[in-house]
Amino acid sequence: MTTEPAGEPAKPPLLGVIGLMLGIFLSALDGQIIGTALPTIVGDLGGLEHLSWAVTAYLLTSAAATPLWGRLGDLYGRKGAYQWAVVLFLAGSMAAGLAQDMGQLIAFRALQGVGAGGLMVGALSVIGVLVPASDRGRVQSVIGVLMPIAFVGGPLLGGFLTDRFSWRWAFYVNLPIGLFALLAVGAGVRLRTERVRAPFDWAGVALLTTGILALTLVGSWGGTTYAWTSPRILGTAAVAVVALAWFTRVERRAPGPLVPPALFRSRNFTVAQVLGFLTGAVMLALIGYLPQYLQFVQGTSPTAGGLLLLPLMLGMMGTQLATGRLMSRPGGERRYPLLGGALALLGAALLLLLGTDTPVALASGLTAVAGIGIGLLMQSTLLTSMGAVPRRDMGAGMGVVTLLRSIGGSLGMAGLGAVYTARLAGSLADRLGPAQAASLTGGGHLTPATLAGLPAPVRDAFGTAVTSGLHGAVAGGVVLAAVATAVACLARPQPEAAPEPAGGEAAVRTGAGAA
Repeated sequence: MTTEPAGEPAKPPLLGVIGLMLGIFLSALDGQIIGTALPTIVGDLGGLEHLSWAVTAYLLTSAAATPLWGRLGDLYGRKGAYQWAVVLFLAGSMAAGLAQDMGQLIAFRALQGVGAGGLMVGALSVIGVLVPASDRGRVQSVIGVLMPIAFVGGPLLGGFLTDRFSWRWAFYVNLPIGLFALLAVGAGVRLRTERVRAPFDWAGVALLTTGILALTLVGSWGGTTYAWTSPRILGTAAVAVVALAWFTRVERRAPGPLVPPALFRSRNFTVAQVLGFLTGAVMLALIGYLPQYLQFVQGTSPTAGGLLLLPLMLGMMGTQLATGRLMSRPGGERRYPLLGGALALLGAALLLLLGTDTPVALASGLTAVAGIGIGLLMQSTLLTSMGAVPRRDMGAGMGVVTLLRSIGGSLGMAGLGAVYTARLAGSLADRLGPAQAASLTGGGHLTPATLAGLPAPVRDAFGTAVTSGLHGAVAGGVVLAAVATAVACLARPQPEAAPEPAGGEAAVRTGAGAA
């Protein structure tokens, strides 16, 4: 295992810190940027039935790779691991921009995700040893600002690039930013590390990846490609259960587990992870499918569709900035997740009011309540997790937070996406007949622009079908938000943490704290 000098690091060069910040920004941005471009991408490449996988493949591989990159950095050097993650991310971005069909796009998005999994964890681990303790608060504040900017700017930038240039620039835009980050870290970051041999949890990596992939396949295939009771779905579900159960057993015995089981002995930490999982599912489903409604039903451009999501994004951003002060009050570990769950439930329920004749301004404004609830859930669960984990295990704890939130997002996008696609296709078949419905959803290369040129009955039928699909996805979000509200009731007021011994922050742990 790599050990870092225990003394206070020297003041880091500004260039290196900027390079690390850009990696964090790219990781968050690319998860959102293609949302408003997806209708045009599907229209160009075809394959509406695989739409959710353009996002899910990225989220899936990013989630599975996150603990792997963290462990590789511990063993072989954090700076090198971060740089290799950037290289893979840029290779995937270039290839995704050159994709000629949906299958290629999904494969290259998966490659992007492998690299993206190392951007966040790699940058944070380097910052942890590069930046002096006296400066870490300011650095974390900058990170807190970058994340909402990425959430807000991603859909806007994706829509702008699609309108003005091509959807392919939603991927090419990563190249100059990523290359600058790579060069800045290479020139500005100097870390002296001591490499020590330690066992790598390859069994844990394989089992966790298998379990996540199987779960996502069940969510994506169930009820659309295959019946829920079909042998393929039941078999895939069984693979997921066996892999994750075996993973839990392996982690309890591994000398350096990817996910330390000891973290889950804290009740509040466990509750926060369940809430983070559910919040990720609701957030990604809304961000992924609201642009479909705004473009196909309301007739907005990709850029305007991104702007109309601003109430959702600003609600999330404003709430996250305010939650830190709120959570410092007694009982915040229970009160604010509960309030966030209730607001997310109300906000998702309000979106069921969206129809083909809903005014655009009202449709946009209705998203704000869901954004406030999701933002409150995200930040309160993160702060609860930090308060429930000893400082010496903070890296492992934050890795678990990121992993479960990502898994929730990928499963939510796949599962609720399956509901969306099934309801859309069913509504079209009822109104236009199976043959014409199949031509529109399968190989019709339908975009918001080409839809405007079709006969009025077809436009009306498609608008109704998209609205029906959105209602199905939103109804799933209502159920998930209701479950989150119930789970939040299980949290308990958290006692104040005992002060850490001197040098505890710099100590290097093995075993359960090394993930």
